[in-house]
Amino acid sequence: MNSTTVRNLLVRGMLAGLAAGVLALVAAYFLGEPSVDSAISFEDAHSHEHEMEVVSRSLQSTAGLATGVLVYGVAFGGIAALAFCVALGRVGRFSPRATALLLSGCALLAVYVVPFLKYPANPPSVGDPDTIGKRTTLYFLMMLLGVLLAVAATILGKRLAPTLGTWYATVLAVAAFAVAIGLAYAFLPAVNEVPKDFPATLLWRFRLSALAIQAVLWGGFGLLFGELAERQLNPKPVTAGSGRRVPATH
Repeated sequence: MNSTTVRNLLVRGMLAGLAAGVLALVAAYFLGEPSVDSAISFEDAHSHEHEMEVVSRSLQSTAGLATGVLVYGVAFGGIAALAFCVALGRVGRFSPRATALLLSGCALLAVYVVPFLKYPANPPSVGDPDTIGKRTTLYFLMMLLGVLLAVAATILGKRLAPTLGTWYATVLAVAAFAVAIGLAYAFLPAVNEVPKDFPATLLWRFRLSALAIQAVLWGGFGLLFGELAERQLNPKPVTAGSGRRVPATH
């Protein structure tokens, strides 16, 4: 894959990330923001200190939310496109479209779902401000472990495939990944700082919406970028004026 192709895929990845960010923004606004508002109301009702807002809540939930989600979408789209360039042809004989979707699904699992199951997202008013540094460190450590173990499982599956066959090698690699993640869950410290009177339904709804937003973002990117990458790498032949089909040129 030459530098021109990589550059074209990088641009397409950023565009797909931007489009996926728009989809995630819609999901965040309609699914996540109501839970955030409810959590803030709970916090205000149980707090004796009233701090002045530097940025209004209405601005946070509109322009602030849009800026954060869209910038994140473009950035992660570019990184994912570069990862796609590395993975294409190395994880199996999949088409660009299938590779993009597979990569997005695995990234969602390793980057978000794995740390989420150990350290799930919390709404405002949940969590001790004094432990935010510790909680952030543990979360990113779990994320790093998820990515490294996913890469290790992929390498293991590729190494075992010639001996065991693709099916059994994949099953064994997935099982090894699950066992390693389970051990990490067991040895890393747990964090439980939910107030006793915090509504369980609200907590569940917030966490479910956070997971749904990420699924929309990664799933949308996989579908959109897969289509763009397929058209870039496997262009359809064009039809000449006489009706004769000729190969497409780059």
